[in-house]
Amino acid sequence: MSQPPPRDDSTTGDDPLPVVKEEGIMEYPSLHKRILIMTALLLSIFLVTLDQNIISTAIPRITDEFHSLDDIGWYGSAYLLTTCSFQLLMGRIYKFYPAKPVFLIGIILFEIGSAICGAAPNSNVFIVGRAIAGTGTSGMFSGLMVIMFYTLPLQHRPIFQGFFGAIFALGSVIGPLVGGTFTDKVTWRWCFYLNLPIGAVTILVVVLILHLPNQKLDEQGAGWFERLKQLDPIGNLIFFPAVVCLIIALQWGGSQYSWKDARIIVLLVLCGVLCIAFIGIQIWKQESAMVPPRLVKQRSIAAAMWCNFFNGAGMMIVMYYLPIWFQAIKGATALKSGIMLLPMILSTVVASLSSGFLVAKLGYYTPFFILSSVITTIGAGLFTTFTPDTGHAKWIGYQVLYGIGLGFGIQQPLNVVQTVLDRSDIATGSAVVMFVRFLGPAIFLPVGQNIFLDQLISKLASIPGINAKAVLDGGATDIKNLATGDNLDRLILDYNDSIVHVFYVVIATCGATIFGSVLVEWRSLKARAAEQAGKPAKKDAEKDADKDIENDAETDAEKDIEKNADTTKEAV
Repeated sequence: MSQPPPRDDSTTGDDPLPVVKEEGIMEYPSLHKRILIMTALLLSIFLVTLDQNIISTAIPRITDEFHSLDDIGWYGSAYLLTTCSFQLLMGRIYKFYPAKPVFLIGIILFEIGSAICGAAPNSNVFIVGRAIAGTGTSGMFSGLMVIMFYTLPLQHRPIFQGFFGAIFALGSVIGPLVGGTFTDKVTWRWCFYLNLPIGAVTILVVVLILHLPNQKLDEQGAGWFERLKQLDPIGNLIFFPAVVCLIIALQWGGSQYSWKDARIIVLLVLCGVLCIAFIGIQIWKQESAMVPPRLVKQRSIAAAMWCNFFNGAGMMIVMYYLPIWFQAIKGATALKSGIMLLPMILSTVVASLSSGFLVAKLGYYTPFFILSSVITTIGAGLFTTFTPDTGHAKWIGYQVLYGIGLGFGIQQPLNVVQTVLDRSDIATGSAVVMFVRFLGPAIFLPVGQNIFLDQLISKLASIPGINAKAVLDGGATDIKNLATGDNLDRLILDYNDSIVHVFYVVIATCGATIFGSVLVEWRSLKARAAEQAGKPAKKDAEKDADKDIENDAETDAEKDIEKNADTTKEAV
C-alpha cells in the first residue's frame, strides 16, 4: 500500500485552520494573511459608508462657499445615481473578469472622486466628483463578497459578515460626527481628503498581499463580441435611464417640484415603462441576462432582497430623523445629537458581531432574520411613543432594542448569497442584494420627508404668530428661537408629532421584513461548507485509492514474476 502524499504547507504557513480546496480548484491563504486582507477590505467598506454619511453635516458650508443652494439635491443624488446605476453591471463584470484588478479600479475611482470633491473650485466640479466616487463605490460591495469567497472558507465567512454589518452601522453614525468636526474645526474639504490615506492603505494591502489564482468566477466569451454580450448591453441601456428617472424624480418630488408636477409624473412613468422593458429583457435573455431570472426566483434570494430593501429603508430613516428629534426637541447640537445615537450604534455593533459568531457556530441564519424583523418592529413602535418629556432611560433603551434587532439582520442577506448560490453566481447575487439596499432608502427617505413636511405645515398653520416658512428654513436647531411661551411649547409638541409620524413609516418597513424572514429557507451553512470541502476530499481519496490498487497490482505482478523466475532456476 502506498503512503498518502504529504500535505503541501507552502501556502498555509502556521495557519491552524485547514486548507480547503473549494470545488477542487483553490486553496485559502494563511490565517494572518486572511486577517490582514479582510481588515483592509472592511476598512474600504468603512470608508465608503463614512463617505455616504459624512456629507450631511458639510453641505451647509459647501453651499455657503459655492453659493449653490439649488444644487443641494444633486450632492446626494449624483453619488446615489451612479452607485445604483452601475451596481448590477459590476456584479456581471466580477463574474467574468479577475476580481483583484476590478476591485482596485473601484477603489481608485472612489479615491479620484474624493480628491476632485476636496479640491473642487465650484459646485459643478463637486457634483462630478460625487458621481465618480459613486461609480467606484458601485463595485466595492460585490468585490468584497467575491474576494471573501476566495479568502475564507464558508464556515468562517459569517464571522467577517458580522464585522461587515458592524462597520456599516458604525460608519453610518460616525460619518456626521466626523463631518461636523472637520467642517467646524478645519474645513469641509477634509471630509473628502480623509478618504485618500485610508484608501491608499487598502490599495497597498490588496496589491501586495491578495493573490487570487483562478479568480474568474465563470469563463469569458471567445471573442470581444461574445464578451460584450455577456455583460448584457441591451439590459444596461434600459436599466441606466430607468434608475436615472427614478432617482431624479425622488430627489425633485416634494422639494423642488410638487409630486403632481408634469416633470415628476413623466419621470415616474418613464421609469415604470423602462423597468417593465428591463424585466422583459431579463426573461428573454435568461442566463446571458444581467440578472438571470432563476436567481431572483430562488426563494431565499428573493426573501433576502425583500428584507434588505425594507431593512435598509428603515435604518436610514431612523439614522436621519432621530438626530433631528434630538436637536429640535431636546435642544442638542448637531455634534451632541450624533453622540446621543451611540446606544443604537453600539448595540448594533455588538449584535452584528455576536450573530456572526453564532451563525458560524450553529450554521443557521434564518433565526436571526426572524429575530431582527420582530425586534426592529418593536423598537420602531417604541420610537412612536416619543414626547417632549421622554427621558434618557427611554430614548436610550429604545435605541438599544432597535440596534440589537438591526445588528441581528444587517449582514444576513449576504450570508444567504454565500450559502445558497453557486460560485459563478456569487457576484451577481451580491450585486442584486446590495442594489436593493441602496434603493430602499432612495425611495423611503423622500416618503418620510414628505410625511414630515405635510404634518408640520398643517400643524403650524393653526399656531398664531408662527411663520411656517421660517420654521422650515431655520432647521431643527433654530425652532426655540422662533417662538416663546405657550406658542413655543405648542411648536415643540407639533414638531415632535411630525417626527413621530415618520417613525410610523419605520414600523411599516420593519414589519414588512417579517414576510421575507419567514420565507428564508432553513439551509445549514455548516452542511454547505462540509459539502464544498468534501467534494475535493472525496476526489483525492478516490485518487489515492486508485493509486493503492495500481501499486498493489504492480507489487503482486512483481512477486509473480520473481516466483516464476525462481521456479525456472530450480527446474534448470
